[in-house]
Amino acid sequence: MEHQNKLAGKAILVTGSNTGIGRAIADRCLSEGARVAIHGLDPAAVESVAEELGSNAFGIAGDLESADAPDRIVSETVKRFGRLDGVVNNAAIITRASFENTDAEMFDQTMAINVRAPFLICQAAAEHLKESSGCVVNIGSINAHGGEGILSAYSVSKGALQTMSRNLAGIYSKQGIRFTHLNLGWVLSETEYERKLQDGLPESWPEKLERGVMPTGKMTRPEEVARVVAFWLTDESRPFSGTVLDLEQYPFLGQNPSKDEDYEMGG
Repeated sequence: MEHQNKLAGKAILVTGSNTGIGRAIADRCLSEGARVAIHGLDPAAVESVAEELGSNAFGIAGDLESADAPDRIVSETVKRFGRLDGVVNNAAIITRASFENTDAEMFDQTMAINVRAPFLICQAAAEHLKESSGCVVNIGSINAHGGEGILSAYSVSKGALQTMSRNLAGIYSKQGIRFTHLNLGWVLSETEYERKLQDGLPESWPEKLERGVMPTGKMTRPEEVARVVAFWLTDESRPFSGTVLDLEQYPFLGQNPSKDEDYEMGG
């Protein structure tokens, strides 16, 4: 598909973009004419993806659990591109444990990666985004509205991220920086596919979902999410800021439908 270069000339940082949804977002931004900083945890993997994506992409490795990483990642992006027009806070950790089994270490790790890191990235990026009248897209989850029982810490972190998006939209409303928050539902990323295989489901499990789980008959794909993200990075999304959107086939539930094997597999 040919795109219209609506991001031509823009420099965009996408965290967690060497795989999955983040990779799809980076691909879309590049296809729209942007230069993109590819971020991930493993240096070799990040460099490999950046090389594959071409000269308008470059890789930055960094552990977002470290408080020093966000400032360095933003600084390296600006040093490479000379400017910063957009940030996509996509990187996250999905910690799976009930409320009773969530210990302090797990909670702190979840909050560090899912909340503190985006907060510090926005801090580091703010002055640069003022100069470019840029924008931030924060990738959240519908678990922010309540969440699944086995995702207690994760749900709390995504609720905090949503509040941060609205808070910063208000703070920077007169300084030219726009903030958008997208709450994703169940997406068929590489990680999600592999996780369900590890849970014992067959390789064909995405094709056997009942419409009670996926009303359209298929799961949302990363590239479909990327298309929406790209729009909110373009100038066409002006003047709106503080927008919170649920990208889910069940936007009214406030949680993903149960993914137990008996419920999710068709006959």
